[in-house]
Order: sequence, then C-alpha cells, then structure tokens
Amino acid sequence: MKRILLSVLAVCGVLSAQANIFEYSVTLSGPNESPTNASPGIGSGTVNYDNALHLLQLQVTFSGLIQTNAVGGTSASHLHAATAVPGAGTAGVATTTPSFAGFPLGVWSGSFSNTLDLTLSSSWNPTFISNNGGSTSTAEAALAAAMEAGEAYWNIHSTALPGGEIRGFLTPVPEPSTLALVGLGAVGLAARVWSKRRAKKS
Repeated sequence: MKRILLSVLAVCGVLSAQANIFEYSVTLSGPNESPTNASPGIGSGTVNYDNALHLLQLQVTFSGLIQTNAVGGTSASHLHAATAVPGAGTAGVATTTPSFAGFPLGVWSGSFSNTLDLTLSSSWNPTFISNNGGSTSTAEAALAAAMEAGEAYWNIHSTALPGGEIRGFLTPVPEPSTLALVGLGAVGLAARVWSKRRAKKS
C-alpha cells in the first residue's frame, strides 16, 4: 500500500512539473456587469493560458443579447484587467482593441474561438502594455497575475449597452495533478478509517 501511494505521488509530481497550461472558465451575464444591467444575454467560455508558448486560447458562446432594431448587436469583445479587488469593479482593456480579431460583430448570438500570441503587440491594448512595464512580456506577466487573482474579466459590448452588455470574471479550473492529489487524499482518509475499523474488530 505504501509503495502504491509513493508511486501515485511521484506521478502527481511529474504532472505538476510539466503543467504549463492554466485553465479558466467564464460565465457571462448582464448582472455580472458593473453597473449591473437587465440584459437577458448569457454566455460561457474558456481561457487557456500557456506560459511556456506564450499563447492565450479563447473560446466563448453567447446568446440572447438585447435586440433594439434590425441593426446593432455586438460591437466589441476583449479581456479587461486588473480590477482593484477580485471578482468586482472595472478595469481597462488588456487585449486587442477595438475587439478580438474575428469576433462576430453585429449579432445577438454566436460563438468565437481564437488564439492570441502574447509575444505580438497586436494581441494587446497598447495602453495596457505601457501601463505594465512597456513590453509584451511584462504585459503578459501582469495579465497572468490578474487572471490568477480573479481580477480579469471577459466583456462583450453591444450597441444597446456600449459599456458592456454581458461579462464574467475568469475562474481558475483545477489542474489534473491537483485533482489527483485531492483524490489521493480521499483514498488515504478511507484507508485510515478502514485500518481503525479493522483494529477495533481484532
């Protein structure tokens, strides 16, 4: 039993050492905006940050935005960082302005998937770079810290609500090695309980 536990711990250590991708989930809505709004729009997505390849993979699906007339709909979308406190407040645009390249504009529902190369200045808002060390590498470090701290959010802007119709803060997704360690802890606890029960019977 001891040998098995040590083997599992060794595997978890390898997984942790090789982990370069940080996963985040995001749930967007009008009530998540600041100030809040009554938009019926919703959205969900993922953001995967690779700190070795310096890539930011973005995926989102949204629907139900306010329809005010035949034209309009989405007007921009990007990540904002860093708010003064986790999960609340507002911050300037961190990524591409005026919007992510390829993000569907003029629609009330849709999906988007793209990957930003964080070594390219075109992936950033120039103001975010200048406010965070003056280079893409220092901007990347600032955004990574904001995402990890819960101080970065994804905003979808529209003609109905130009300041932002739906948004959501990025929430870390536990990496597999962390989940494995949690599972290992549960196995260890179960083994301890079993041992105590066995000792009482004997």
